[in-house]
Amino acid sequence: MDAAAIPSARAQEDDPRDDRFAAFLERVAAGAVDRERDRQLLFNEVAELRALGFGALRVPAAHGGEDLAFAEVIERVIRLSAADASLGHLWRGHVAFVEDLRAQGGGADDRWWRRILAGDLIGNAQSERQSTARLDTRIDRVGDELLLTGTKYYTTGSIYADWIHLAALDGDERVAVTVAAAHPGVRPVDDWDGFGQLLTGSGTTTFDRVPVDPRDVIASVDDARRWAALGSVFQLTLLAVVAGIAQRALDDTVAFVRPRRRTFGFAGETLPADDPLVQLVVGEVSAAAAAARRLVLSVAAELGEALDDHVGADADRFRALQLEVYRLQEVVPRLILDAATRLFEVGGASAVSANAALDRHWRNVRTIASHNPTVQRTRAIGQWELRGTLPEWKAPGR
Repeated sequence: MDAAAIPSARAQEDDPRDDRFAAFLERVAAGAVDRERDRQLLFNEVAELRALGFGALRVPAAHGGEDLAFAEVIERVIRLSAADASLGHLWRGHVAFVEDLRAQGGGADDRWWRRILAGDLIGNAQSERQSTARLDTRIDRVGDELLLTGTKYYTTGSIYADWIHLAALDGDERVAVTVAAAHPGVRPVDDWDGFGQLLTGSGTTTFDRVPVDPRDVIASVDDARRWAALGSVFQLTLLAVVAGIAQRALDDTVAFVRPRRRTFGFAGETLPADDPLVQLVVGEVSAAAAAARRLVLSVAAELGEALDDHVGADADRFRALQLEVYRLQEVVPRLILDAATRLFEVGGASAVSANAALDRHWRNVRTIASHNPTVQRTRAIGQWELRGTLPEWKAPGR
């Protein structure tokens, strides 16, 4: 895992917290294949990350947090995803929730900063299985009580969460609501049947008359600045997971090649590490991983500056940044999907062994790239080039 654990700026300052994070990553990476093979959910690993303060890295200093730069958080998501792709992915909703709180500035509710500093994790549950975009999850008002009832799917991270942020109807109004995951009326099920990202907890979650704090019901507002910022955070976090997978694909490919003593396809003994064709493939995978990381972090730095500029960052600035994220969504998954296919050229038939599990990298990236279809983003880029119309995005019920 040495290559995956590329040190951040804080690591270079010998920050003991980053040393603990690096040690955690090494342990997690060692068991990633077995956990996926056995479908062993990540409760223990999530608990360790809570204790390390992973979810509180962006809490403002005024509220007792580290106030880390957004790009540093994304860099840690890349490293975490290199250790275990599902583990990096399941924090996506939490990262966006924290950025939305920060955007509220002094208007943010102190309750949430205290909860996040205490290690609480916020999951995300938006999607429903409907033939149309109809929303059935609802808030019922019974006397002075607000009670949430409904069923959500693809609820990434919610099975591990303390709180779940979701879209619902309050009467006829679409709202965002956050409820306690520990309530007995909240029932998450690990029934995600995709072929990748198996441990993200992206299954079904049902809500049966779950109490809602009125302070946690947020009306949907037409705020282009907010939606462009949030859309960029959501998608860039996913691309950070892809960049992490790319690094792990390189690490695993190198680990597969180095101990081998015979090049496939020829008689006799020739070290594969000295084979020019094997070196070519490893070089391709390395270049793809490095490019993905640099692209993601460069946009993360620009986005972070805008997120922290509460006065000068208007809607157009965020929409322009969202366009850059869309461009990454076209380039990065395609680049890494190709590398995750090419890596099998280093070992012949033995490279497709289930024990080597090299196939999981392609499966995981393909699964992530299907979350928010790349073709939609690419078309939006073309529309911008031809018509000058910046892309728009709005989360349902937020």
